[in-house]
Amino acid sequence: MPKPKIIYFPDEDVLHLAITDEPEAASIELSANVTAELNARHEVIGVEVLHASEFMRDTIFDVFRSQLGQLEMSTPT
Repeated sequence: MPKPKIIYFPDEDVLHLAITDEPEAASIELSANVTAELNARHEVIGVEVLHASEFMRDTIFDVFRSQLGQLEMSTPT
């Protein structure tokens, strides 16, 4: 199995995760700005993220907020 590649296109603010070099046969929209790319066997071969800067910022913020909440809950008062 080839090593996945992450490619960022700054002019378009698009992040692409290529799992294989197989041709894309179809795609599925996972959310407003995230698309899974599928091969002919309907296996995921890549993921494309539009507005990647905003997506990454929001995702990291959500993880941080979640972890901070768990930390606060486990800290004795």
